[in-house]
Amino acid sequence: MRVKITLACTECKQRNYNTTKEKKTHPDRVETKKYCKFCRKHTLHKETK
Repeated sequence: MRVKITLACTECKQRNYNTTKEKKTHPDRVETKKYCKFCRKHTLHKETK
């Protein structure tokens, strides 16, 4: 079952991206490097509630 998640920037704490993930295959929290329009650079984004 796919669930909706929100990705937040680790530097400015802004919630920038909404996406989905497969809960069975990825039970832990997602971390990806994505572009933050508030920081104006690529930063690490982590899954939030």
